[in-house]
Amino acid sequence: MTVESTAARKPRRSAGGKAGTKRTTRNTAQDTDPELVQLLTPEGERVKNAEYEQYVAGVTPEELRGLYRDMVLTRRFDAEATALQRQGELGLWASLLGQEAAQIGSGRALRDDDYVFPTYREHGVAWCRGVDPTNLLGMFRGVNNGGWDPNSNNFHLYTIVIGSQTLHATGYAMGVAKDGADSAVIAYFGDGASSQGDVAESFTFSAVYNAPVVFFCQNNQWAISEPTERQTRVPLYQRARGYGFPGVRVDGNDVLACLAVTKWALERARNGEGPTLVEAYTYRMGAHTTSDDPTRYRHDDERAAWEAKDPILRLRRYLEASNHADEGFFAELEAESEALGRRVREAVRAMPDPDHFAIFENVYADGHALVDEERAQFAAYQASFADVEGV
Repeated sequence: MTVESTAARKPRRSAGGKAGTKRTTRNTAQDTDPELVQLLTPEGERVKNAEYEQYVAGVTPEELRGLYRDMVLTRRFDAEATALQRQGELGLWASLLGQEAAQIGSGRALRDDDYVFPTYREHGVAWCRGVDPTNLLGMFRGVNNGGWDPNSNNFHLYTIVIGSQTLHATGYAMGVAKDGADSAVIAYFGDGASSQGDVAESFTFSAVYNAPVVFFCQNNQWAISEPTERQTRVPLYQRARGYGFPGVRVDGNDVLACLAVTKWALERARNGEGPTLVEAYTYRMGAHTTSDDPTRYRHDDERAAWEAKDPILRLRRYLEASNHADEGFFAELEAESEALGRRVREAVRAMPDPDHFAIFENVYADGHALVDEERAQFAAYQASFADVEGV
C-alpha cells in the first residue's frame, strides 16, 4: 500500500450522483489569489517569499524528511481509523484527509510550552504534540471522554461543540499574558465554525485584550454540505481586519508555507503584538465524518482537481528533485506506516469497555443528591439484566 496515494485510490461515485440530489459545481480559482502565501508549488517546486522565507530558511533536509514522515503516518493513521469505523469498531470518525500539511506545518511551528485548543479533527496536530494516536480513538469508540491528560502535552481534549474552543483559547491566552509568560496559544477551527458567534466573540476579546493567541482556520471549503461562499462574501482571513488584527491566507496544502506563517504568527503573539488569524486554504478530500456522503453535494471533478495538489505528493516531489530522500527512506517509511496501522487496529480492539457507573463521577465536585438517585436507578436497571440471566 502506497500511503501517499490513499486519497487518489478512494472509491468515487459516478459524476451523476444520486437521483434527486443537488450538488454544487464550484470555482476553485481562489487558490490563485496573489495574497496566498506559498513556498512549495503543487509540482514540488520551491518559490521564495520575501516576508516569510526567513522562517523556513534554516530547515534542514532531515527536518524536511521529518515533515514528510509526519504527514504520511498521520494519513495512514487516519485511513486506519476510517476503516475501523466502517468495520463497526468506532461509532464515528472525522477524517483529516487532505489537510495534513496545514496540521503538520502549524503543529511543528509550536514550542513545547505553547498550548493547543483543537476541534475534533486535529489528529496531525496531536501527533506533533506527542499524543499517542491510539488515545484519540477512545472517544470515538465510546470508552472515554478523551483519553489523554491535556496538561502533559499542552494539547486540550477534543472539542465537539463547534467553535467553543476559540473562547477557551482566548481566555487561556489572556491568563498567559497576565502571568507574564512568553508562550503562545493556538486555536484550531474550520470554515464552518467561523460563522459561529463564539468565534466572533473570541476575536473581539482577543483584540481588546491583546491576547497572545493564533486563530488557525482550516478552510476546507465545506461545512458539511455548505460551501464557504454561502457563509461569507469575502475571504475568511479578511475578517480579522474588522477586529483590528492581521489575517493571512496560506496555501494549506503547502507544509512549508504553513510552518512559516504559523511561526510568524506565534512570534507576534509572544512579542506582545496580539492575535492573528491564519486561514489555511485547503480541501476536505473525504467526507465531513463517516456519517456523511459528500457525493450528494459536490462533484468528483472538484475533488480530482485538488488531488493534483495533494500535500504529501507535493513534498515528495520536492524531496526527490532536491535529492533529499532516496528510495530507501520511502521504503522504510512504508514499513513504519504498516506497523502503525497494525498497532492502531490491535489497540482499538483491545480497549476495555468502560465502567458503566463512570458517567456519574465528576459531575459535581462534592456530590449531589439527584446524581446519587440516578446512580441508584441505573444500578437497579443493570441488576435487572442479571435477574433475567439467572432465570
